Amino acid sequence: MTLPHTPASPAGADRTFQVDLRGLVDLLSHHLYSSPRVYLRELLQNAVDALTARHGLEPGAPADAFGIRLYADGSVVRVEDDGVGLTEADVHTFLATIGRSSKRAEQVAEQRADFIGQFGIGLLSCFLVADEIHVVSRSARTPDAPAVEWRGRGDGSYTVRTLPAAARPRPGTTVTLTPRADAGEWTRPAQVHALARHFGSLLRHPVTFDDGTGGPGAAVNPEPAPWARTYPTPGARSRALAAYGEEVFGFTPLDTIDLDLPAVGLKGIACVLPDAVPAGRRHGHRVHVKGMLLSEQAEEILPEWAFFVRCVLDAESLRPTASRESLYEDDTLAAVRDALAERLRAWIARTAASDPDLLGRFLQTHHLAVKSLAVHDDEILRMLLPWLPFETTDGHATLDEFARTHRTVLVTASVEEFRQVAAIAAAAGLGVVNGGYTYDRELVHRLPEIRPEVSVADLDPGTLTAHLDPVDRETELAAAAYLALARDALAVFDCDVALRTFQPASAPALLLDSREARHERTRSQLAREQQGGVWGDILGHLRQEAPRAQLILNQLNPLVRTAVTIDEPELARTSAEALYGQAAMLSRRPLRPAESSLINRSFLDLLAHALRKDS
Repeated sequence: MTLPHTPASPAGADRTFQVDLRGLVDLLSHHLYSSPRVYLRELLQNAVDALTARHGLEPGAPADAFGIRLYADGSVVRVEDDGVGLTEADVHTFLATIGRSSKRAEQVAEQRADFIGQFGIGLLSCFLVADEIHVVSRSARTPDAPAVEWRGRGDGSYTVRTLPAAARPRPGTTVTLTPRADAGEWTRPAQVHALARHFGSLLRHPVTFDDGTGGPGAAVNPEPAPWARTYPTPGARSRALAAYGEEVFGFTPLDTIDLDLPAVGLKGIACVLPDAVPAGRRHGHRVHVKGMLLSEQAEEILPEWAFFVRCVLDAESLRPTASRESLYEDDTLAAVRDALAERLRAWIARTAASDPDLLGRFLQTHHLAVKSLAVHDDEILRMLLPWLPFETTDGHATLDEFARTHRTVLVTASVEEFRQVAAIAAAAGLGVVNGGYTYDRELVHRLPEIRPEVSVADLDPGTLTAHLDPVDRETELAAAAYLALARDALAVFDCDVALRTFQPASAPALLLDSREARHERTRSQLAREQQGGVWGDILGHLRQEAPRAQLILNQLNPLVRTAVTIDEPELARTSAEALYGQAAMLSRRPLRPAESSLINRSFLDLLAHALRKDS
């Protein structure tokens, strides 16, 4: 709170900071808390901590002997608890002091392992919705303790006075707020009830809400957490957990996974998403601390690869940050993250061993997440690699199915390369896997660890060319003049031209050109243009060594058989450019500007030639 003005001090003397409470509240609202709605969470949290302390004083009392009562009628918001209460000294220490270190406060803090929060600035969040906080409390530690009233105002001032015992006959605390006109969004009765349900649905102490209409109070948390209830059968439990997951997240889980870490008092469930999500997109998880909702977006509780689940967790030993809206990154959180990851791995292993149908549906939906895990987890790799789907020249298939018919598995470095060669490779009987998707190439290369009889190699243009049948010598000689003109026309693209026979016969040409080769040729060309003299000659020589593209013409195709007989040089060049352009488009890679221009020009030239011939 704002400290009183101190008189001028001698030069060099210590001075006391002046605290502008309004400025501090503005700091809280804009930089610490995500929304004014947290005021109710802070009040509930203080009430729960007070009840925890009361049970510490009276350990033999039933769990539901003490509770929390909320009241909101549009004009006031009131939170009342049967907790340990405060003495006048406690009021001065914990309600009217911001950040002061005292011996007693430090001793109390050491004993607060069972509490959700810490004494400090939490109560100040009430100034986000009200200009005054009214507290009436009576301590349970002293049998004849009087009631104490504390009024704190937004300008930094406060008053404290003792009241007759009749003002509060039983121990506990009542906090009353008179909302500002601009805080109606957060203090209407329906909203207060909704916020209480949102933050406190898993609290272990009974919480009721009264809207002032005279009806019976509504239970905020009528039942324990769904994983803590007793069910007649395992099937009934599974259905109840799935229904809870749907209520919380809005989707019907593919399955639910029990999460239980006794060492940190953590319990909850993971809901397996029924639909695939983009790689690396991490969902937030609902994390409660001692029943109080901490965050709905706690990404840090699970590793990055576990983006196929969303979790609801309640933990005892995780540390909230200062805003109590996220988790503090420490060794405990790291250990919890590793332990939860192990629970997810165990679920995958258990499903693979006992429920093939569920495993199939899971892998069909979340194969990318499993692939990312398998890259770094040898056990998951051995267990699930044969089951994971890949794009192959035999269609979409598992590696186990693919390896039965292909003892040598070839893998491309990119999606583009696979699309260039898939049809030709399939016709030639080659087994090629598309390694261009995330994790696929690395995983395919590990197939021999599971199936030692299978070999895996990268596919390069030379490998495919070696499997294409050469034409006979007479045909090669007859086409020599055309091939020379074609090579000259396509030299600008660093493209060689060859004549082969391959299936399917409907494919006139195949363009073999990797992304790395194009990048190297572009780099060499730019370097040569930017350098002169000796360096230009050297780089020019290196450019000759750069890998070249290959346009493979198919002698089985009728159009190609006609083209190689053209004896008109310009028409021969134009036809070669058209065949190159068509093959480049079939490869489905991005076209360079020069290639787009070539396709347009060759089409118009062929059209003009056809029109001249007809006329």
